[in-house]
Amino acid sequence: MFDKILIANRGEIALRVLRACKELGIATVAVHSTADANAMHVRLADESVCIGPPAAKDSYLNIPALLAACEITGADAVHPGYGFLSENARFAEILADHNLHFIGPKAEHIRTMGDKIEAKKTAKRLGIPVVPGSDGGVGASDDAMAIARKIGFPVLVKAAAGGGGRGMKVAPTEADLMLALSTASNEAKAAFGDGSVYLEKYLGKPRHIEIQILGDGRGGAIHLGERDCSLQRRHQKVWEEGPSPVLSAAARAKIGETCAKAMREMQYLGVGTIEFLYEDGEFYFIEMNTRIQVEHPVTEMITGIDLVLEQIRVAAGGDLPCRQEDVVINGHSIECRINAENPVTFRPSPGKITQFHPPGGLGVRIDSAVYQGYVIPPYYDSLVGKLIVHGKTRGECLMRLRRALDEIVVDGVETTLPLFRALAREPSIIDGDYHIHWLEQYLASGDTKSH
Repeated sequence: MFDKILIANRGEIALRVLRACKELGIATVAVHSTADANAMHVRLADESVCIGPPAAKDSYLNIPALLAACEITGADAVHPGYGFLSENARFAEILADHNLHFIGPKAEHIRTMGDKIEAKKTAKRLGIPVVPGSDGGVGASDDAMAIARKIGFPVLVKAAAGGGGRGMKVAPTEADLMLALSTASNEAKAAFGDGSVYLEKYLGKPRHIEIQILGDGRGGAIHLGERDCSLQRRHQKVWEEGPSPVLSAAARAKIGETCAKAMREMQYLGVGTIEFLYEDGEFYFIEMNTRIQVEHPVTEMITGIDLVLEQIRVAAGGDLPCRQEDVVINGHSIECRINAENPVTFRPSPGKITQFHPPGGLGVRIDSAVYQGYVIPPYYDSLVGKLIVHGKTRGECLMRLRRALDEIVVDGVETTLPLFRALAREPSIIDGDYHIHWLEQYLASGDTKSH
C-alpha cells in the first residue's frame, strides 16, 4: 500500500479522496492555488503545498509544480480525482518516470479511450455495441456526404479529441452537413487544439446509461451496475440515478458482462465508466471515461462498495473487493449536482456562502467541500455539492429526495436548488419517462418558473 498520496485536485473530489485515504491509514498531501488556501481539503490534509496562482493552467494543471510538491513532501502516489489531469496520459507517464504511482489506468488505456475515434474502434473490437458511424475522422468532402447518407440522416458531427458538448453539431438533412462539419471542426480546434471530427447516427430520444467497472490490471474486472444520466443540459449531466428506471435485470446483466469481459481482455486497471446511448432496447457505445466519475456515489449507495477506496487498493496491486456474483444492487439512489448558478439562466454565481445547512437523516449523503463563510471562487466550476439519497425503492428515494431538498439551506449565492425541487415533483420524472433531450425541452418551456 502507498505511504503518502498527493491529491492533485480541489473541491469536493479532493475531500472525497482524502476521506478514503484516511480510512486506509494513508497520509495525505493537499495541493492548492492561492485562491483555495482556505479550502476544506487543505484544512484536513496532513500536509499542504501551494502550487500557484488561481488560474488552473498555473496551478492544478501545472505538472512541474505537482512534481515539486511530491518531492518536497515525499509522496509516493498521486490521485488526480476527476477533471484537470485525470485523463492525461502524458501526466501518468511523467509520474512513472519519477517513480511515482498514478492512481488510475495505464497510460496506454487513457490515451486510447481519450481519442473518441480510437475508443470506438477499440470498443467494436472488444465486442461492445457501437453507434453506427464513420470508422475514422471525416472532412468537408464527398466522402463525408457518402458516409452520412449510408448512416442515414439526421447525423451527429462530433469532435474526436474532446467532450462536454464542444465540437458537437447535429445535421438534420444533407443541406446542413457541410456547415455542421466546419462549425464542429472549428469549435474542436479552439477547445482541444485538434479539429478532427467524425460522424455518428443521431438518435431521437435515447437514454444516457453508463456502466461502472473496476479492474485489477491483471485480467480481472467486474461491473457494478448502471447509472442513468439522461437529465442533461448542454450535454452536461445534472441528475443521475441508479438503477435506471427503464432497464431490466436481464439487460443490466448482459451489458454489464459485455463491459466487464472487454475490460478483462484489456487488462484495465482501476475504475472506469463505459457510456452508452440506449434506445428501443439497444445499447450504443459513445465513450469511456478512464477516471472516477462525479456521479460515483450513486453506485456506492446501491452496491455498498467504496469506489475511491477500491481505486486506491487496486492501484497499489490489491485484489478486486469481490467476485461478480457477489455484487448486489440494493435499492435506488439519486444524485443532484447543486451548482452556484442562477436556476433559470444558469449564469455562475460565485461569492460568499452566508448560511449553509446540509440535510440529514437515513439515506441522505452530501458530498461537498463548502462551509458557512466559504467563498466560492470564480476561477473553477461552480459545484456547491452533490446531494445523494438512497431508498429501498425508487418511490421511497424520490420522497426522501424531496424532503432533503426542502431541508438544505445555501444562502449568499444563487443555486440550482429551485430547479431540483421542481424536477423532483415533475410527473415525467416521477414516472421515469425522460430522455437526453427532455431537460432542455422542459427548461425551454419555462415550467420551472411555476415552482
